[in-house]
This record gives sequence, structure tokens and C-alpha cells, in this order.
Amino acid sequence: MRGRVSDDRDKVELYLSLGSNQGDRRKNIEDAISLLNIDLGTPFKRVSSLIETEPWGFESDDKFINAVVMYELELPKGYNPEAEGLMILEICKDIERKLGRTGTPQYDEKGDRIYTSRPIDIDILLFGDNKIDCEELTVPHKLMYEREFVMEPLKEISSDK
Repeated sequence: MRGRVSDDRDKVELYLSLGSNQGDRRKNIEDAISLLNIDLGTPFKRVSSLIETEPWGFESDDKFINAVVMYELELPKGYNPEAEGLMILEICKDIERKLGRTGTPQYDEKGDRIYTSRPIDIDILLFGDNKIDCEELTVPHKLMYEREFVMEPLKEISSDK
């Protein structure tokens, strides 16, 4: 854990990837960050520049705007990383729905994810030094190192990632 808050709380860095390729892409990212600030109960500590990229994993004429945002959460000492991670995941999914994302993830016959255009996508990249591997959530994000649109903004706001 980075930086102690007090004897009964820890500071934990949370890195989220945001992407949008439908509608007002910049506003979608800004609105998602505003809602995250409210729902996570703290303003972001750092946010990367916005970058425009081609879709990853599917074909579309609509380019993405991407960013990474970092929050510093104060969590009770001895917190359950999986339980906290799943609560954060639900916050992210709820914000995606509020901003117009519909449907559920689709998979092909091999079990690979089918990607499509979307007004907003929020992924948990890193959650402190925690490793989470359950059906709903994998942290660190299992595909982040394959995605330059994630790694470039992540490197911009974190010197040690």
C-alpha cells in the first residue's frame, strides 16, 4: 500500500481507463469523471491528456477518445480487495448505463469478447497493489499491456507504471 492515512485507514491508488467513440466523446469522458468523483466520494488526483485512437478489436469509422484517471481512495485497514473491487466495478457499470451504454457483453463461439462502439467504457486497470481474479473482475486488467491507448495515458500520469 502506498502512503498511510492513519492507523485504521490506507490510501489506495485506483487507475481507471475511459474511452468513448459515440456522441460527444469529450463530454462523455468529462461526464464520466464527474460522476466518478461523486460516486467514489473523492475528486480525482490525476487525469491524463485525451488521445484519439482507432477502435481496438473491431472495425468502426468512429474513433475513440481515451484517457486514464487516478483516484486515491481511503479504505479501512484490512479491507477486502475483491469486495471493494466489485463495488468499484458496479459504480463503473452504473455510470456507463447512466451515460447511455446499453446491452451486456457479447462473446463469440471461442469465448472471446465481441467489441462494439459505445458512448463510454470504464475499465479498472489497477487497484493499489491488489491482484483480483474472479469471474466478474481481473485486476490488473488482463489486456492493458496490449493496448497502447491505455498504456500511453497511464504512463503519462504515473511515473512507476
